[in-house]
Amino acid sequence: MVQINFNANNVQPSTGFEPLPAGWYMAIIEDSEEKPTSAGTGKYLQFTFQIVDGEHANRKVWARINIENPSEEAVRIGQAELSALCRAVGVMDLRDTNDLHNKPLRIKVVQEKRRDTGEMGNRVKAYESAGTTGVAAPAARPSGAVQPPAWATKK
Repeated sequence: MVQINFNANNVQPSTGFEPLPAGWYMAIIEDSEEKPTSAGTGKYLQFTFQIVDGEHANRKVWARINIENPSEEAVRIGQAELSALCRAVGVMDLRDTNDLHNKPLRIKVVQEKRRDTGEMGNRVKAYESAGTTGVAAPAARPSGAVQPPAWATKK
């Protein structure tokens, strides 16, 4: 049991979130972490993006980028995506993912059906610098890869 002093009358209840509409959003990376793949044979970087303006300000979107994987193709795709992300925030020689945090960029968000639940979710498909419009740096991923929110990821 946990002792807590909370009055639900003082806080609006959560109503859940629908996926963000597909489109380009101004965002920052507010968190990043390295995690093992579900098979335990590799690692990926998970980035938490916060939308910083417009109707969906303060919403979050997650992206996963493979950094170690038995599949050379998965590693190649991950490196290309990480390069696109680094270029979008102007960090060309990355030594620590914290160097990517709190730098504005534009992210292209798409909606896709999640393989695990069948529900619609979001995936970050491309990155570009905050001052760019119309020329996207691709964030290639195998089709069908859907990014669950951090709370839905089993540890």
